[in-house]
Amino acid sequence: MKLSSKLPDIGTTIFTEMSGLANEYNAINLSQGFPNYTSDPLLSKLVQKAMNEGYNQYAPMAGSLDLRVAISNKFISLYNSTYHPDDEITVTAGATQAIYTVISTFVKSGDEVLIFKPAYDCYQPAIEVNGGIAVPIQLSAPEYSIDWLEVASKLSSRTRMIIINTPHNPSGTIWTKEDIRALERLTHDTNIIVLSDEVYEHIIFDDLQHESVCKYPELKARSFITASFGKTFHNTGWKIGYCCAPKVLMTEFRKVHQFNVFSVHHPSQIGIAEYMADASTYDNLSSFFQRKRDLFLSLIADSGFKFIPSKGTYFQVLDFSDITDEGDIDFAKRLTREKGIASIPLSVFNEGGRDDKVLRFCFAKTEETLVKAAEILNSI
Repeated sequence: MKLSSKLPDIGTTIFTEMSGLANEYNAINLSQGFPNYTSDPLLSKLVQKAMNEGYNQYAPMAGSLDLRVAISNKFISLYNSTYHPDDEITVTAGATQAIYTVISTFVKSGDEVLIFKPAYDCYQPAIEVNGGIAVPIQLSAPEYSIDWLEVASKLSSRTRMIIINTPHNPSGTIWTKEDIRALERLTHDTNIIVLSDEVYEHIIFDDLQHESVCKYPELKARSFITASFGKTFHNTGWKIGYCCAPKVLMTEFRKVHQFNVFSVHHPSQIGIAEYMADASTYDNLSSFFQRKRDLFLSLIADSGFKFIPSKGTYFQVLDFSDITDEGDIDFAKRLTREKGIASIPLSVFNEGGRDDKVLRFCFAKTEETLVKAAEILNSI
């Protein structure tokens, strides 16, 4: 049989590769972005309670109404912005499914989609498998700031969508109010859709603020927001997320959503909805993770790595250019095999494999794990 691949250049993801290497060499795994501690036992009890109460059949296609109301209330409380539970919020199988469905819904053959690199690895394949063309905007270490003149130069009559991500994975940077205003100006009076990946919205440090697109009415009118309960509530394996958008956009999204997923795990939705009644379950996340970031950075302050403290997410980028001239992929693999610590090389997210000599480390780990990891990094 002769096959013609829609994604001929796509192989195993770097996350699978580095986690596999970590398992093989029994290394501390700071590569893949998941906690090594349990989520709140109360949340698990609420999900189990929902199962015992019979929420074991299909959830409504758009998601449990209780959960959609809880999400709507959160947007009002945090951003003074309203999404109607009936027709502007949809519960998804994680943020990745929401992102893929948004792209599948609107991107046609030949359409161009701007992405900011280093970019999370699900964006470009979703664009290409739908016949679209990814147009990269390469950001530079260590600041990863945006050149808005370059962005303007990349816009064309074929631009269908711009994908943004703040707080930004993998760099740990955040978009400023000025960035959002620049995006608003560039998309004014166009048919460009904005896909805003905001999965780390509750993890921002040093009293900085999350600039959600929903806070800007003109931008909100053309935007989808995608988010993840897995990132928020420390249970990435549950794969529960959601997206929000104005009714005219969400109507089209649901046409595709109903045929590629239809609905997601019902008892988890019921349990999460009840859990969210206490706003501290997400309001306290920034301080929780800042303590971990600060501990990790204080422990490696005298190491050979250079860094700018992460402004958001639970990732920290470390510059190793003073340590070795090795490429980041080779260095990351060597650290895993020889030193027992796994990370993610950022070149895999960059245009043309650009190597800025930086690795990404996940600090959503126990204090014991971070101390052991720091001991290794200090020995390099």
